[in-house]
Amino acid sequence: MSQIEIEEHGHAMVIRINRPEALNALDVESMKGLRDALREMEASDNYRVGILTGTGTRSFCVGADLKKTFPPTASFASAYFQGRDTSVDNGLYIRAIALDSLQLTKPLIAAVNGHCLGGGMEMALACDLRIAAPTATFGLPEPRVGSIPGIGGTSLLLRAIPAAVANKMLLTGDRIDVQEAYRVGLVSDVVEHDQLLPTALALADRISSCGPLAVKAVKAIARQSAELTLTQSIRQEEMYWGMLRDTTDRIEGRSAFAQKRTPSWVGA
Repeated sequence: MSQIEIEEHGHAMVIRINRPEALNALDVESMKGLRDALREMEASDNYRVGILTGTGTRSFCVGADLKKTFPPTASFASAYFQGRDTSVDNGLYIRAIALDSLQLTKPLIAAVNGHCLGGGMEMALACDLRIAAPTATFGLPEPRVGSIPGIGGTSLLLRAIPAAVANKMLLTGDRIDVQEAYRVGLVSDVVEHDQLLPTALALADRISSCGPLAVKAVKAIARQSAELTLTQSIRQEEMYWGMLRDTTDRIEGRSAFAQKRTPSWVGA
């Protein structure tokens, strides 16, 4: 049985963490499998959106499998300066699930089906959209086991929700339930378990119905705007608008609108 399952749904790739016996915690093998799946999604012209979820109703992902990620014999310094794959094998396993390093241009939806903790929450924070089931909980409990979030959890959480709420979670390691997550804007939708994947797929279909280049441009602007001043961000929007202005897809979008038909996108 594969630890990472892939399903094709039209232009969406569903990536499912399949370790329910470990609350979908990730060992090094499954981390590598997840990274490979995301690379495949990004490289394929067929896929326009990715959906990340977990098997079952108990857990989305509770981060690294603490029973299988003990400190290695190699020093951190030696692993740090090695290539990514070698460093992962030598104990820098967090690099395998650092989604920002993949530089994905396609949107990624987190369909949070249960507990979303530690590295699992960091991956959800790195997604562009988050929806959740009623039993979902969210937290970064690393300080409780003498560690800290290692793949952007602190920075991403502070950008995702109000600082007062984020700092309370970060400093205590406390988790919040799905209603609080919805209240503070950590998730956009809360739906029943049996509607979680259908809702994610419906979102993916709506995204896929838009121009692929436009979607990638919007994602790029949204990501970059957090590091730019307002003036710089607006200039970026102008640049991306200019990049798209004369594309085949933008002309097709206007023609389809005028002719009252569905656009036929070519991604160019």
